[in-house]
Amino acid sequence: MDPGGAAEPREVRVLVVDDDPLVRAGLTMMLGDAPGVRVVAEAEDGDGILTLVDRHDPDVVLMDVRMPGVDGLAATEALRAGPRAPEVIILTTFDSDDHVLRAMRAGAAGFMLKDTPPEEIVAAIRRVTEGHPILSPEATRRLIGRATGGHDDRRSRARDRLAVLNGREREVAVILGRGASNAEIGAVLDLGVPTVKGHVSTILAKLGLNNRVQVALLVHDAGLLDEQADPYPGT
Repeated sequence: MDPGGAAEPREVRVLVVDDDPLVRAGLTMMLGDAPGVRVVAEAEDGDGILTLVDRHDPDVVLMDVRMPGVDGLAATEALRAGPRAPEVIILTTFDSDDHVLRAMRAGAAGFMLKDTPPEEIVAAIRRVTEGHPILSPEATRRLIGRATGGHDDRRSRARDRLAVLNGREREVAVILGRGASNAEIGAVLDLGVPTVKGHVSTILAKLGLNNRVQVALLVHDAGLLDEQADPYPGT
């Protein structure tokens, strides 16, 4: 505690999952130099990750995609389906929209390449513990623009889920679905940013989702982006 009596920020606990021992060692060393961040465990694939999470209670999992045994995407799906799941950042050498889509649908908080500068990885770890996904609005727009699988059954399920939203929440969700920031949503609907943040929090709670990218994917699946004019033509 500092002289003024303010409590120090809580330590962020990290689990590193990668099949390359050199990558694991590098990440562990890099994070070991970051104040307030501690690697509590390592794993070489997704097998047994639920046991490791129960044992070490990490706040964030840095997850590789391509690993022997249980790959990172399957491990993310299993992990995020459980109670009190840590946030997951997919960390890989493969910049694939398919990987991003599956990871985001499973509830991952973000996607980063392994050549991301160390300070950006540390910043991302801190951001996801504060509830912020680490895909920019521009990346979200690209992702939604390339999303596939608008089958009738998926559309029907998505619309059923969105039916719990009231009219204003639905408007916010649709604009959010185009990758808009809170400020952009507020400008379109003539709302203040704190009000938009409140609506987004309510939407996440009602839908049982982890982050705004999942809301965007659900809106896409429901076909709502095809029915309303894009407030951001040319993006």
